[in-house]
Amino acid sequence: MNSRDNLTSEQRFVFDYVDRNARAIALTGDNIFYFGELGMQEFETAALLTELLEKGGFAVEHGISGFPTGFCATYGSGHPVVAIHTEYDSCPDNSQVSGVAEQKFIVEGAPGHCEGHNVNAAVLVASALAAKQAMDKFGLKGTLKVFGGPAEEQLVSRPYFVRDGWFDDVDLAFHNHIGGEFSATHGLLQSALVSATFTFHGETAHSGVAPWKGRDALDGVVLMDVGMAQYREHMRPEMRIHRVITNGGDQPNVIPRTAAVWWFFRDQTAEGATKLFEQAKKVAHGAALMSNTEVTVDVLSAVWPLRCNRTVSELLQRHIETVGMPEWSAEEEALARALQTSAKVKVEGLKREIPPLSELKSPRTSANDAGDISWKVPMAKFYFPANVPNINFHHWAGGVTLAHSIAHKGAVAGSKAFAAAVVECFSNPALLADAKRSFKDELGDIAYKSMLPADQKPPVELNRAIMEKFRPAMRKHYLKERPEFL
Repeated sequence: MNSRDNLTSEQRFVFDYVDRNARAIALTGDNIFYFGELGMQEFETAALLTELLEKGGFAVEHGISGFPTGFCATYGSGHPVVAIHTEYDSCPDNSQVSGVAEQKFIVEGAPGHCEGHNVNAAVLVASALAAKQAMDKFGLKGTLKVFGGPAEEQLVSRPYFVRDGWFDDVDLAFHNHIGGEFSATHGLLQSALVSATFTFHGETAHSGVAPWKGRDALDGVVLMDVGMAQYREHMRPEMRIHRVITNGGDQPNVIPRTAAVWWFFRDQTAEGATKLFEQAKKVAHGAALMSNTEVTVDVLSAVWPLRCNRTVSELLQRHIETVGMPEWSAEEEALARALQTSAKVKVEGLKREIPPLSELKSPRTSANDAGDISWKVPMAKFYFPANVPNINFHHWAGGVTLAHSIAHKGAVAGSKAFAAAVVECFSNPALLADAKRSFKDELGDIAYKSMLPADQKPPVELNRAIMEKFRPAMRKHYLKERPEFL
């Protein structure tokens, strides 16, 4: 970390604020870790986050774009308008005790944070509160918007926010995400994705007595699966399709009247993901013809690839380098190495160096629903070091450090860099002009248009049954101490 003598007044102020509130940041992330709420059901989480923001002086609009657990918190007025946003949902069947380098359930079978969205949320709130305090302290003009994005694991909310105009007045945006290193990048970072359900409709009959009287909806699902498997031969290497059968019928002696499958279609471009989806619709209609059923298609979400603006990424990189990596203890290093060993990945412990700013020419096959924002306004995503390197997300090992000192230290570092970058957007007018110029150059002749159907509504019932099943047992593990920011 650079000497305090080299810091600007704004940096010194937000760093002091974050250090003073390190305990509150840790408690924010830890509370959300034990809430463990799945996408669209993050009611405890959203309530905590909005309460902290309201106490900190933000005006909060709840339920934006029809998302009960979505929000927009605003402070200030006029331009520039800077938006910061992140996610806070967990994953199914990934309940994991923190600080133990082996699989150990908090509640067996229950949802749990296994990527780190709980820490994302803590860093978002801490950065917002620090930046707001700095705006007051230094008389900085403009508007800070804080967006809470539900159901990122299902790639749902932020395309709706963009479609519905929530970013129409935004000048520049940031997205924070947990990682195993402290880094920023520019260029195309993540892929486009279309999420859709295909529901087949038939007619029941007694499977043993008169199966010829039935029209088997599950046959439609299975035949679609076969058709999509055959199509894989003709897909480009960077394309991905995957599915889960969400309704396969009720019992073997009743031919299913209804069956459903949920598909994700990924590609490096919005056009490519759309092409996969259009092919899937053809296959589904063919499967319906072969099974003598009908099929309906519902688009849950459709997201553009996520791109990172060079100017905003360079800004983040400067502040990341100023903050520097956390100082890891021997115990933290030992846990990281034990976890890497247990997860059968490369054993190298925790990162101690910050990589240089990098440029990605082609996106990763992962996706994030912030992609639409990144084609609407200059935006960058950065990673803060609050998880163990080489550990895969959506796996029990991804949850081991998320309510542990490794996450707490990484969140403090991430909050400092994030808050300082946001504050500079208000204090340095030339930065915004540079970002807009580079953003125009990066987009070229590509015109953004939402891939969502204009009348599509959010899937508000998503994951409700799972959370209702497990929440009573999970509630017993909620923390009693809640965060208080000073």
